[in-house]
Amino acid sequence: MTGGVTIGQAAAFAGVTVKTVRHYHKHGLIDEPCRDSSGYRRYGSADLLRLIQIRTLAVAGVPLAEIGAILDADPDRFAAALVDVERRLNDRIDDLIARRDMLRRLATGDRALLPDRVLAKLDRVAADLGFTPDDVTMAREGLVLIKALVPEGFDDYVSRVERALGDPRYFSLVKRMWCAAEWEPDDPRVDELATAMADYFLAHPSLLPIPAGLQARTDAAIRYDLLRQHGQEQKPAWTRLAALFEARLRSAGIDLA
Repeated sequence: MTGGVTIGQAAAFAGVTVKTVRHYHKHGLIDEPCRDSSGYRRYGSADLLRLIQIRTLAVAGVPLAEIGAILDADPDRFAAALVDVERRLNDRIDDLIARRDMLRRLATGDRALLPDRVLAKLDRVAADLGFTPDDVTMAREGLVLIKALVPEGFDDYVSRVERALGDPRYFSLVKRMWCAAEWEPDDPRVDELATAMADYFLAHPSLLPIPAGLQARTDAAIRYDLLRQHGQEQKPAWTRLAALFEARLRSAGIDLA
């Protein structure tokens, strides 16, 4: 070949680096031109056009492994290939938007880990119960644990609690339970509340807030214990309340886990 430009010049004209041009050669996207009498490879106008086409497709998001076939295809196959690439790019865009939205939700804490409908219900109930921000966080974390440990029973659990909260007596018990978090463990009101809670669920066993599917698992006791422990380190009275409540249910023949 007479004339032409060096690889460095071709790279500059095409808007890429020399390393990139060599990478294209390695992947078979463009043939290496012949050397001139001085031993230098010389790139002609056709080579430069090919480099520009490769760079454009690569920047558009076409994988290098597909660029050669696209450039060598007839016009119909070329158009169809670009449509397919566009579809995949749109899928990637949708995925990136979803990830961005997740990051934005995570900026508000663990709210991103629960469905919007559940968060809306929790916010309403928390307002009715007069929850503090810490109470709301603890309740939300408990729901996150249930969703992670018994995903198949999460919707059933939420539905049970929602139905129960429609009963003024249960609503009152829940309010007392959250107040009990500030009591001393040996406060006699703990024993009274455990009895009242047990009596309520013995009368309404279908509302017992145990996620569906939990008892069918071989490791049900481990999962139940993890759920049961939530919040008890910070609220010692809850530990005794839970123990008394469960003892009363078991003595009445209710198998918790």
